[in-house]
Amino acid sequence: MVFQLFQELSYLGYVGLFLISLFGSATIIFPLPAAGFIFAAAAPLNPFILAAVTGIGAAVGEVVGYVLGWGGRKIGEKKLKKDLERAEKMFDRYGGFITLVIFAATPLPDDVVGIISGILNYDIKKFFVAVSIGKTIFHLVVALAGHYGITAILNYI
Repeated sequence: MVFQLFQELSYLGYVGLFLISLFGSATIIFPLPAAGFIFAAAAPLNPFILAAVTGIGAAVGEVVGYVLGWGGRKIGEKKLKKDLERAEKMFDRYGGFITLVIFAATPLPDDVVGIISGILNYDIKKFFVAVSIGKTIFHLVVALAGHYGITAILNYI
């Protein structure tokens, strides 16, 4: 039964997992557990290709938060002036690019950083590249854990 579940998930293929990753990152208030699908589907798939495909899909989804922040920056500038100044100092001090990579590569709330990037009018190309790198790293860890972990368990059974 468990093996059948993993086979069903692998039928989604790279395109299906790209879409799951995209929608998982595009939802801001109610995040979808895309990492669970990546973990489960990684057993029969190449984890490196899977991480690259889903990392880019997640980065495309994160652009939703960026656009939301960019569109609402006038509201944010008035109501959150002190918080935005603190975020801008953090981007200047630590570098926005590396901050985005770190937040995207970990389970930290990267949606918030995406919205802040939009409010601060951070370069969209740099945002996309940084988030792609971070999400690919995160998904590679998840895919490798799923690929080797599930394979080991199924071999043991």
